[in-house]
Formats: sequence, C-alpha cells, structure tokens
Amino acid sequence: MTRARWALAGVLAVALVLYTWALSGMANTYYSAAVLSATQSWKAFFFGALDAGSFITVDKPPLALWVMALSARIFGFSTWSMLVPQALAGVAAIAVVYSAVRRNMSPHFGERRAEAAGLVAALAMTLTPITVAINRDNNPDTLLVLLLTVAAWFCLEALRTGRMRWLLLSAVFVGLGFNTKMLQAYLVLPAFALAYLFCARATVVRRLGHLLAAGAVLVVSSAWWMAIVDLWPADSRPYVGGSTDNSVWDLVVGYNGLGRIFGQGGGGRAGGPSFGGESGAGRLFNEVMAGQISWLLPFCAIALLLATAAGLRARRSGQAWSWGPWLVWGGWLAVHVVVFSFSSGTFHPYYSTAMAPAVAALSGMGGVLMWQAYREARVLGWVLPVAVLVTGGWAFAVLRRTPEWTPWLAWVVLGITALAGLALILARVRRGAAITVAGLVLALVAGLAGPAAYAVTPLQSPINGTNPTAGPDAGRRGFGGFGGGPTGMPGGRQPAGDRPPAGFTPPEGDRSTGGGNPGFSGGQGGREVSAELTTFLEANRGNADWLVAVGSAQQASSLILSTGEPVIAMGGFTGSDPAMTPARLEELTSSGRLRYVMTGGGRGGGQATSWVQENCTAVEGQDGLYDCS
Repeated sequence: MTRARWALAGVLAVALVLYTWALSGMANTYYSAAVLSATQSWKAFFFGALDAGSFITVDKPPLALWVMALSARIFGFSTWSMLVPQALAGVAAIAVVYSAVRRNMSPHFGERRAEAAGLVAALAMTLTPITVAINRDNNPDTLLVLLLTVAAWFCLEALRTGRMRWLLLSAVFVGLGFNTKMLQAYLVLPAFALAYLFCARATVVRRLGHLLAAGAVLVVSSAWWMAIVDLWPADSRPYVGGSTDNSVWDLVVGYNGLGRIFGQGGGGRAGGPSFGGESGAGRLFNEVMAGQISWLLPFCAIALLLATAAGLRARRSGQAWSWGPWLVWGGWLAVHVVVFSFSSGTFHPYYSTAMAPAVAALSGMGGVLMWQAYREARVLGWVLPVAVLVTGGWAFAVLRRTPEWTPWLAWVVLGITALAGLALILARVRRGAAITVAGLVLALVAGLAGPAAYAVTPLQSPINGTNPTAGPDAGRRGFGGFGGGPTGMPGGRQPAGDRPPAGFTPPEGDRSTGGGNPGFSGGQGGREVSAELTTFLEANRGNADWLVAVGSAQQASSLILSTGEPVIAMGGFTGSDPAMTPARLEELTSSGRLRYVMTGGGRGGGQATSWVQENCTAVEGQDGLYDCS
C-alpha cells in the first residue's frame, strides 16, 4: 500500500473515532422511536411509521430509517446499533470524496499532486465541525451526504468517459437521496447537468439524449416509494406525517419543499424558527453558522476564481484543462450557499453538512492548483499566500467571537497564519525548499486548527438530537426538552414480531420522562408523560393495539422508547397534522384498538379533542387522560 493510501487510512480512522467516541443517548428521539417501531413491524418499517401500530409516519421518507432499523433488527435495538451505521456512512463519504478528487485531478495535476489533493479533501471533510456533529446523530442528513457524494463520483466518471451508464447511476443515487430527504437531494442537479452538458466527451446531441435518459431514471428512482404510498388505500396505511392531505406529494412540495424555502404561507407549512439565524447573504457567516461550516469558504471562493483564470489561460494557450470537476463541486457549493442563505423556512445548522463534500473537494483541488501556480506562474503564484492569510484571518475572527472559549487558540492560529504567509512569501522570493515545506505545513495547520477544535466538542457530551451543532455551544441549541431522550437500550434487547413482548423493559432510569406531576411535565411542543402515568397506562391498557393516543410526536416518542409499546401521535411532529379526526377516533375506540387518549399536547387537537371530552370519561387523578372504552 502506498504512502497516500496509508495516509488515507489514518484520516478515515480519525473520522471513525470522531463519529463513534462515547456515543450515548437516543439522539433525535423522533427518529429513534421510528427505528424501534420498524424493528417491531415490517409495515411500520416500509412506511416509516413513528409507531409500530402504523398510525402516522415521520415527516421524511424512510430510507435512512431502513438502514438503522436493519442494523437494529440484526444486532438488537441500542444506541450503537442505530448510530454506528450513521458513522460508517460518514466515513464512507470521506473515502468517496478522496477517490473522486484523486481520479479526476490525476490527468491534469499528475498522480502525486492528485493524491495530495484527495488527502487534503478527506482531511477537510473529516474535520468539518457540523459534519462531526450530524454523523453522531440519527437524522437523515448523514445518509443523504453519502448518496449525493456517490452520485457526484458517478457523474464525474460520466464526464471522463462520456458513457451514459455512469450518468444513469448518478441519477439513481440522487433518487435514493430524494427518498432520504426529498427535494434537498435535488440541489446538486443543476451542477451535474451543466457539467455534463458542457464537458462530457460526446456530441451535443448525445449529451442531451443522455441527460433526458438520466432524467427518466431520476423520476423512477425518486418516485417509486411515493407512488406506492399515495396509491395505497389510505385506510390501510399510516397517515403521511407532515402533510395536509395525507399524501407524500403534498409533503414533497409543501412541508419538505416550498415551505422550507419560502416559509409559512409560501407554498408549504414548514415555516418556523430558523436555528441558523436570519436569512440573508451573511447567514453562513453569522455567530451560529460560521463555526459549523464557514472556515474554508473564503479559500474555496479564491480557488474557484483561480480555477476560472487558469482555465481561461489554458484555453488561450491550447493546453489541456478540465472544467468538469470544478463545475460539479463549484456548482454544488454555489447552489447550496444560495438556497441555505436565503431560505425563509425552518433552517437548522446541520443542513449545511450537505455542503461539506463540495467544500472539501474544492479545498483539496484548490490547494494543489494554488501550489501549481505558486511554482509556475508569476502573478497567479501569489494567490496561495494570499489565500492562506485570508483563511487564517477568517479563522481568527470566528474564534474571537467566543473569547471565553479556549482564548489562546485564536492567537495561536493568527501567529501560525502569519508565519505561514511569511514563509511562503520568502520561499517564493528565494526559492528555499525547507522554507516552502514549512510554509505549506503551517498553512495546513492554520486552516484546519479552528475547525478541528470545534470538531472535537461533540465528543464531550450527548448530542442534541434535534439540533446538533459543534463548538462552544454544542448541544445547547434545540427544542428544550425534546431530543435528549433515553440513554439507550441494552444491546440485544430487541422486541420481536408486530407487538412488543410482555418482557420488554426500558433502560434503567428511563421510566420517567417528566417531573412530579402525575399527568404531564414541561417540554416544548407537548408535555411529556410522567412515570406514574406510564405505569398506569401499562397496567390498564388491556388488549388495545396502542398504549395511548397523545397530541404530538414529542410525547409519543418518549413513551415508545421508554415502554416499547405503540403510541399514537395524533398531530404528528408539530402536533398540528390533521391525522386524527372524530370519525377516526370513534372507529379506533369503538373497535377496542384504542382505550386511552391524552389531551393537552401539541398545537392541534381541535375537533378530535372536543370529541374526546364529550364522549370519553376523564380518568380520576390523571390530569388530561380520558378513558374511551
């Protein structure tokens, strides 16, 4: 194995440690409950239902849940069986980025420089703070990044060879990304299509034909699960969580589509809090987002400008130049920057992990291109020291925003940046090999010391499952009480079959999800159920299919994880989904499938709550609980 491969193995080992060290907790309990339910029922597995009784689905397509649920079915439901597949997906994405950069830069830079570009890209992606945070979580973004990175690899192969099959495979993986997080997967399509249209080794007519064929494949690979669900009789499948009309199509264009971009009233219901700060050109550089993803954005911008200048210069001189990789990764980054900066709907910092492959690839490619210009060009040769100084200066500015957190680090980074810039300037004037090597090493340290410091912070405490971040405030930005969840099921304790076994018990200490109130305790988005009420429900459930019906998924998730029993979330994730109607309640309670209903949780309820209060009996001593038997 070559030294480059050994170095890559070392980088991947570091990534695996960062993504798996001291994993604990249930991460995002919303998805954890769905994973547990998927181990109990194949119907819940296919539809991505929150509960094993399959009353309502989560608000995303189920591909990421399938991966975690299969692991949990094999190894038993636990923190590790659920989160290790996520970590491995993150490591695999780094390897794919390395391969894509090396293979496509080799013809232009030579094998050694291409390997260097790939290694820098792999290291940059490994140390991207928000990527470390999300790869320790169970949100679908980790799998989305892997699928899109593989799609980029196939797209680049299509550009190199002009063969349609690679482009079709790229479309398949974007479609799989759609079945992971819907329309966000399509943000890479403009870059892929433009790169193929202008750079593929085929005639224009063949390129257009290949793109049309890829579009057809994309539709099929994207829509197959959606078509099955929407064509399935609604009365024999779960309600589509997050939709207004019980259809996946509404979820695609509304809650997970236009609503994310335009916010409330802009075509969807996703308008909500922006955990990443106000929308605008500076969002990715604000106090919340800067430490998550922005460290190398100035370097990438300079690299793209240099690539444009170098490409134009090569074209004038008749030299070989490949625009394809720059269009793929540069277009990927540009589209994400625009959409993430200006979207008005709900925006979480961890969405920006989708930018990490492009940032990493451009950092590796750009660094080697700058080095080549530094060695061979007069004017453009000064770009490398300038880029190093700008990148280090921005890192200093980001670190100084939290002067109470490792206050010495910002000044160390500034000092190393100054030394790196000085060394590269002196080496350019005097052509000293030792000074040049020192300058390059210092430049790498200056560019990655800040993100590396942020990247290790998620290892110090259980991740905030609903809004994972890295840095000084890691784990403290979230929904309040929702997301911490139970501490994990013991390995090997896996409920089997379509109903939890009688012997299923939660982890030690997880019986109570609330305080001393016998009915509810605090928690945003719906009050959580106390240990006393949980015990009452388990003792009196009888033969009902569900333990209880509650207002929202926040309440239901905690109960599902603490008891292993199906629980209905009448209003879905936000508590406002119109999933439960009086007619549906009457059907479930009259048939004996549901006995207890808890009111007061979530933002919805409406007619269903009124029906419960009019037709059911309040349980004495259990505030908000009604017996509908």
